[in-house]
Amino acid sequence: MKERMKLPVSVHLFLRKENEILLLKRYNTGYEDGNYSVVAGHIEGNESVFEAMIRETEEEAGISIERHNLIPIQVMHRKKSDGEYIDYFFVSENWEGTVENMEPNKCDDLSWFPIDSLPENMVKYVEAAIKNYRKKILFSEHGWQ
Repeated sequence: MKERMKLPVSVHLFLRKENEILLLKRYNTGYEDGNYSVVAGHIEGNESVFEAMIRETEEEAGISIERHNLIPIQVMHRKKSDGEYIDYFFVSENWEGTVENMEPNKCDDLSWFPIDSLPENMVKYVEAAIKNYRKKILFSEHGWQ
């Protein structure tokens, strides 16, 4: 009998302030360094996607978000050279605390950008997800050419 495939699951936050989105530039991680992404991370064992997003937000941006302020906006099935992933995307405009770079060893810029004028050096699937969000697309695939 064939073993079922197991996919890594990650969460991503589109933190919004008026017409801006919070982006972080990856640094010294070995993956997409020098490119902008959003607060994100993998789900740990025995953790819901909401719990993971709340944890990652505190770990990376130093702010607290309550579960009811996390709005699920998209699921992406993504393929890249090392395998397949399931990505959950959330948006929030409400949080407590001051946004700050809590992981300077992994991020060398944490800044607000106009959502309709993203930097050119974006992680491609995150850029695609932001474009999908603006078009109200709830499910997408990336990397399947």
